[in-house]
Amino acid sequence: MTTDVRVPTLGESVTEATVATWFKKPGDAVAVDEMLCELETDKVTVEVPSPVAGTLGEIVAAEGDTVGVDALLATITEGAGAAAAPTAKPAAATEEPAAAAPTGGSLDVMVPTLGESVTEATVSTWFKAVGDSVAADEMLCELETDKVSVEVPAPAAGVLAEITAPEGTTVDASAKLAVISTSGDVPAPAPAAAVSTPAAATSDGKDVKDGPAAEKAMAAAGISRDQVTGTGRDGRATKDDVAKAVAAAASAAPAAAASAPRAPVAAEDENREERVKMTRLRQTIARRLKDAQNTAAILTTFNEVDMTEVMALRSEYKELFLKKHGVKLGFMSFFTKACVHALNEVPEVNAEIDGTDIVYKNFVHMGIAAGTPQGLVVPVIRNTDKMSFAEIEKAIAEKGARARDGKLSMAEMQGGTFTISNGGVYGSLMSSPILNPPQSGILGMHKIQDRPMAINGQVVIRPMMYLALSYDHRIVDGKGAVTFLVRVKEALEDPRRLLMDL
Repeated sequence: MTTDVRVPTLGESVTEATVATWFKKPGDAVAVDEMLCELETDKVTVEVPSPVAGTLGEIVAAEGDTVGVDALLATITEGAGAAAAPTAKPAAATEEPAAAAPTGGSLDVMVPTLGESVTEATVSTWFKAVGDSVAADEMLCELETDKVSVEVPAPAAGVLAEITAPEGTTVDASAKLAVISTSGDVPAPAPAAAVSTPAAATSDGKDVKDGPAAEKAMAAAGISRDQVTGTGRDGRATKDDVAKAVAAAASAAPAAAASAPRAPVAAEDENREERVKMTRLRQTIARRLKDAQNTAAILTTFNEVDMTEVMALRSEYKELFLKKHGVKLGFMSFFTKACVHALNEVPEVNAEIDGTDIVYKNFVHMGIAAGTPQGLVVPVIRNTDKMSFAEIEKAIAEKGARARDGKLSMAEMQGGTFTISNGGVYGSLMSSPILNPPQSGILGMHKIQDRPMAINGQVVIRPMMYLALSYDHRIVDGKGAVTFLVRVKEALEDPRRLLMDL
């Protein structure tokens, strides 16, 4: 019986790939899930595993060929090769432990799915050491991506035989992290040799051929191979690696000029300093905030709101609200509703710029900025324009808890159209929030402060809050920004307007 090996799904908007390397040749025995070849797309490297055990028959797409999704790569003859695979190469198991892993009582631990558009992660912590026993689904290590932390569970019970990606290593979405021995055996010197050999082979330039797309990209950019750090199998360079090397070279000089030099440190103070590498999340936050300042024409306008009516309404109904809906009635649902109301009147604040187009959103996906021990994250509550007060409060509570525990997925932080940031919980009286690209507006809430106000010719003490709207002046005019804040102010000072859509 013959089984076709076809190009797997390559990812959103990716329609073709280049066959970079074949690890097997016709006539070779292959095991289930053993890697047959490697494909290279514009963004990532994709390994193609064997769907069945057997013997590799015809290779239809040779190295260097460009193939589309679901294209035929090769054929596998099931049966005879399947039985021969475990016994045909007993010696090769010593020389090629990674390839023999599926059939030698061991199992590879691979990088799990990281999320849409995420192509790499950093190994932050290993919870187990080589030689430790592990149970199925027990946490082995933690990966850190640009936005979230990902825990990697053991795929099976056994003994951790090898760690191929130690702490601090940057791995791509298809990389191997470790090997688990399901038979309980831990090879002694072999793993160390297996890890060091590919590196030595790479540094010596021994038969490690880069993909054709990468070679073409290096030639076009005019950079040498030693300027590119390969992240593909056995250190091979990918097209994405070349792009990163070109970008790094282009930004090196401006970055060096822009960064301020460190102030001189006295000798007696050097031992009292602590240098800690920025997490990937913190690096991403810093980069995105600076990108927002460099790209958008950010302007901030302010207003103030009397919170008397909202506080009175909340005080009157909070017990009944909690009893009926099982969640506390906070201020965020009022502000979310008020922003939705204002966005309907000033739609450009809910829009974004795409090249020379303005994209208006006929829905509101509200981002709620949340501070966590790892840094600032912005979970998105979708379709808030269709939600009730109770639904909004439940969604905010659930997203906030997941954010603090580091359990938010990439999908939960994408697609927002407007953001609310509440600096008041930390005591902030006034600030200018920075946009969350590609959004065009962000509302900053602040501390509720009792202040003397002139009401009907008399001075009275009222609970006041400053509001700040930062907006992209390329798309939002001053009139629209001021109108937005006035509508938010009116809705909060008279919450009945929200019920009547006024």
